[in-house]
Amino acid sequence: MFTGIVEEVGKVVKIVQRGENRRITIEAASTPKQLGTGHSISVSGVCLTALDIKAKSFCADLAPETWVRTSFSRMHEGALVNLELPMKADGRFDGHIVQGHVEGVGKVIEFERIVDSDGRDSENWWLHIELPPEIEKYTVYKGSISIEGISLTVAKLEGNRCTIAIIPHTVELTNLGSLKPGDPVNLEADVIAKYVEKMMKGDSAQSSITVEELVRQGF
Repeated sequence: MFTGIVEEVGKVVKIVQRGENRRITIEAASTPKQLGTGHSISVSGVCLTALDIKAKSFCADLAPETWVRTSFSRMHEGALVNLELPMKADGRFDGHIVQGHVEGVGKVIEFERIVDSDGRDSENWWLHIELPPEIEKYTVYKGSISIEGISLTVAKLEGNRCTIAIIPHTVELTNLGSLKPGDPVNLEADVIAKYVEKMMKGDSAQSSITVEELVRQGF
């Protein structure tokens, strides 16, 4: 499990076709030192398995499904990616629950400076994203959403258009500044919304636990 708090921005330095999969090599200053072979790592919101770890790089294999169904379809050598190690059991929970399971790909509409009341450019930014239907239905005003693995808060929601307020710190420490209009971005909805939806539907497949059932099972 991740929290959407990006720890480092890495750079894709190599993409090699290996059979049906692609192997990417990512350079980063500190993250590789904390990895072991087979460890999970979030790469721009996608939970991947670390392989061939060096002092300042690591590799990960991408199945065709991962390549096609994520923003990795725009990946190229030199691309910047957000990196986050899994949350430790005794760690502080700073963002929100992020599983690293990309559920849809959105599109950058615009990344613009916020203009203050005096008509001057603010130091902050608006990030406008077009949401696919599978994500839009779980997105709410002031709710959480993971964009490229970053835990962000929805500032405005108009139909399938989501607007996020971005502070300078987030621009500096993530890959958001490298995105351009039309670029695809990995999205993951707040998992709590999906559990609420299932409970509200009253899924008949769910069985209720009774004392009698526990006795029958030998408890």
